[in-house]
Amino acid sequence: MALRVIVMIKQVIDPDTQISNLNLDQETLTVSASSNSPPVVNGYDEQAVEAALRLKDSQDTHITVISIGKKFALDVMKKPLAMGCDELVLLQDSLFEDLDSFGVAQALATAIGNLGHFDLILGGRQASDWDNAQVPSGVAEILGLPCITMAKDVNISQSKVRVERVIPDGYEVVEADLPSVVIVSNELGKPRFPNITNIMAATRKTPTIVTAQDIDFRFYEPQVKLKELYAPIVYKDCEFIESEDESELGRKLALTLREAKLI
Repeated sequence: MALRVIVMIKQVIDPDTQISNLNLDQETLTVSASSNSPPVVNGYDEQAVEAALRLKDSQDTHITVISIGKKFALDVMKKPLAMGCDELVLLQDSLFEDLDSFGVAQALATAIGNLGHFDLILGGRQASDWDNAQVPSGVAEILGLPCITMAKDVNISQSKVRVERVIPDGYEVVEADLPSVVIVSNELGKPRFPNITNIMAATRKTPTIVTAQDIDFRFYEPQVKLKELYAPIVYKDCEFIESEDESELGRKLALTLREAKLI
């Protein structure tokens, strides 16, 4: 029987987008990118996809990718299929637009439960837009599953998941019974590039669209309220130190840094 893996991904604004191409709405407290800056799959989630594909490289594995939102760019969301995943499920509904992390976790957990049997859920350590790092652990809590964070290597053996988990001075090995949730860190390494065969196959695949009604998801009152959203203001104050003598220049620099309490 094939190992069944679910990978949670998120469509985000490209973190390399220039600030000048971002639109910040003070009334709705939302931020969006201009039309010439297309979205991307969250980078940490791509590493979770890579972890699933490495399992598929070594054993019979079926990988379902799942995401939640309102306006998906299908060419972007199909990238995991082009990398080698088997199925894409998109939770798409206006009710999913303004959910906080707990609401997203609830909707994803419900949809995952409706998918049927699964052995492992993978997610990225955080998203590059809001950096909350809450959804995968929330899904684990709602589904009552073990959760292992900061994974740099993921393996399956004898109905257990074995994870090398990053810690400040190295890594530790942790095991849990299946099914489990594993949150993948960037130490796993770079995700693979899609190959032409998988790209062509991905173009022929149609994602499964799931609405709020399909999972009986009703109005959700966010538990986190966004009060203010603004672009950070950066001040630059430069002081030029001049001297024709290098030793004198060094002395002046040292005195200036000392007065500023930097040394």
